[in-house]
Amino acid sequence: MSKHVLWMFFTTVLISCADKEEKILPAVTGITELVYSSVTIQPDSLYQVYASVHGILDKNLVEEGDEVKKGTPLLQIINSNPKLNTENAKLSFELAQKNYNGNAAILSSIEEEIKSATLKMTNDSINYCRQKNLWSQQIGSKIEYDTKKLAYELSTNSLSLLKNKYDRTREELKTRLQQAKNNYKTSVITTKDFTISSKINGKVYGLYKNLGEIINTIEPIAAVGSATVFVVEMLVDEVDIVKIKKNQKAIITLDAYNGEVFTAKVSKIYPKKDERNQTFMVEALFDKSPEVLYPGLSGEANIIIAQKKEVLTIPKEYLIDGTKVKTEKGTVEIVIGLQSMDTVEILSGITKDTWIYKPE
Repeated sequence: MSKHVLWMFFTTVLISCADKEEKILPAVTGITELVYSSVTIQPDSLYQVYASVHGILDKNLVEEGDEVKKGTPLLQIINSNPKLNTENAKLSFELAQKNYNGNAAILSSIEEEIKSATLKMTNDSINYCRQKNLWSQQIGSKIEYDTKKLAYELSTNSLSLLKNKYDRTREELKTRLQQAKNNYKTSVITTKDFTISSKINGKVYGLYKNLGEIINTIEPIAAVGSATVFVVEMLVDEVDIVKIKKNQKAIITLDAYNGEVFTAKVSKIYPKKDERNQTFMVEALFDKSPEVLYPGLSGEANIIIAQKKEVLTIPKEYLIDGTKVKTEKGTVEIVIGLQSMDTVEILSGITKDTWIYKPE
């Protein structure tokens, strides 16, 4: 084969290969940037019910699925010790009350002593005054005067000490009465805590203990949440969380409602990252909730971050290293804007008339 024929052969092959290389023109379309997340449905205000006392489950007063009002009794726990403590506290309170009111011997005996001391002080006062008058007239002896005076001073001091003793004892009894009253109130509250009640209007979603099982203050014994309002819980990757804001629209699909699409709005962004899966919890509320929902239903969500109309876009698969494209003039640098699942917005670097080639 001649050199001229061989050159013509390779030229034809190259032109043929070049013709087969995929190329497109950028399109002017709308673009929507989305953040993907997994979804779990939970009732609003869902909380775990804990007992504040130890005991044995005597009775479940409701069943799973029952709707309850705030204050509705849920479970009954039994324990004999608090009842005995309440009775003892009541007896101590009644005794302290009697002592403080003066019906018992403590204050009564001091009052009797005060009466006797008052009489003695009055008598010593009379004797002292009489002896003082006599001594002023130089009648009697100095020893008799000093004796009467000392007796009067001692009886006055004794009466003062008894009055102080009475006041001090009364204050001590008042303190004991208040302490006994507080102990009695505490024991009554503790006894009431053996009946666990709902904190909200809602529905019972779980009862975790059977009759006769031991109840403690560490393990939850029930779950209660809203019966009508459900929250969309979304786990957002840490690289996307800075893009999420309240009231952004979310497109929701649930496995239980195959093919149906629901919308919701972001209502809450939790600031703490889950270190186990490197995600943040984001909550949303349905614009129109599905007719039937259960806790734990799963699905997917796409949160709309931004939208633009009539912008220059290309498929992501035509990007090279994220910021370059291959053109007829070679590889050029571009500036990108919004990104959807499969397209990106082109801000600069190429125009709508620039042919771009798909990277090999």
